[in-house]
Amino acid sequence: MTRERFEPTIRSQADLEDAWRRLIGPSSFGGRSVWMMLIVDDVPLLQLTEITEADEPDVRVTANLATLLRMLQDDVAPGARFAFLLSRPGSGFVTALDRRWASALYDAARAAAVPCEVVHLATKGVIRPIPPDELEVLAPTA
Repeated sequence: MTRERFEPTIRSQADLEDAWRRLIGPSSFGGRSVWMMLIVDDVPLLQLTEITEADEPDVRVTANLATLLRMLQDDVAPGARFAFLLSRPGSGFVTALDRRWASALYDAARAAAVPCEVVHLATKGVIRPIPPDELEVLAPTA
């Protein structure tokens, strides 16, 4: 039996969600990770990057990530779009920590001046988007 090579074309948020489903699957996750996919000319590069033990994002993490994104855009994949997936154990409900991570990822992309796709969350059996406008609606009021 031969396995077909997975070579999706990502032109929409629905395409991206389908790609994450196919790549990550309905797995159960033992810890919190951030996954990064680079998309060039609507096709993801063959390598995903996983950042493990993704505890609490802070200003330093966001700044370091922005530096990495800018370097990847300049030196590795000019013209790339960046896609992120948060994975963790537990329910598919978006938590405050999920929102902080999504905000940090969007902020890093903005600081690096690189295009960023909608951030997604993966938990056991669930993959869902966390769009920037949802972060504003869910943000706690002071």
